[in-house]
Amino acid sequence: MKAVLLPAYGDDSQLKYEETDIPEYGHNEVLIRIRATSINPIDYKMRSGAAKGRFPVEFPGILGRDLAGEVEAAGSDVSGFPKGMRVMALANGTYAEYAVAKAGVLSPIPEALDFPHAAALPLVTLTGAQLIERAVKPEANQTILVTGALGGVGRTAVHVARKHGTRVLAGVRASQRAEAQALGAEAVVALDDEQEIAKLHELDAIADTVGGTTIERLLKSIRSGGVLGSVLGVPEGAKKYDIRVEAFTAQPDASRLYELAEDVARGEFSIPIAYQLPLSRVQVGHRMAEAGGAGGKIILIP
Repeated sequence: MKAVLLPAYGDDSQLKYEETDIPEYGHNEVLIRIRATSINPIDYKMRSGAAKGRFPVEFPGILGRDLAGEVEAAGSDVSGFPKGMRVMALANGTYAEYAVAKAGVLSPIPEALDFPHAAALPLVTLTGAQLIERAVKPEANQTILVTGALGGVGRTAVHVARKHGTRVLAGVRASQRAEAQALGAEAVVALDDEQEIAKLHELDAIADTVGGTTIERLLKSIRSGGVLGSVLGVPEGAKKYDIRVEAFTAQPDASRLYELAEDVARGEFSIPIAYQLPLSRVQVGHRMAEAGGAGGKIILIP
């Protein structure tokens, strides 16, 4: 099969589109013919070595977390996944024509979604949902600020928080204000406007997808006993405040992924796609993703 191999940490030139062996699958695993995958920030952080403390790569490695494709074969203990079934998952090693995943992480793809749109979902939607449901754990009528609300994780967090009956503030850059109005949040806050930040008081929680100096400036806006949920670790300044900090890493959840994909299929929220590229152009995709400003997910088609 063709796959993108990473022989060592480095820039995008380290990504090699080459021939390699189809992976073997175990008795409780499924071999998937990948029809689409996507690029996430963790991919280029793993490639560069920036994330090696949390996610070390065993070289030569195959990156990629989002899987959308068709069942090719299944192990002896697997049932319910016939050959040709369309499936998606938060998995590993998806920059390839084939990948192996445990049956328990696989979800069917809703009929209304094609492979590219399904491939845009697993990591960002599960991260966004778990940011709200497992980290923030909101109660109805609480006020939650979601930072980076126009990213894939942020869009999902806004959607999930609204479904839990909370008052959601969408935090974006001032230049994104008009676009963010379509998210359905109670209000839009420009996080690069000090006057708007100064008006934030007694927030019950912040669901943070941005990190850095932005969240450091926002910590004082959380009420005593409030919550900071973060996908980027614990901010240095958080220890100065009487708040609960919940930093986490997303985990596969097949049933929740299917529910979120159904919400997307019904038009309740969306994860925009900016570009679709052949897997062989993965270096270009990584450069575009790292540069930022693509306006949506970059999909890779094996």
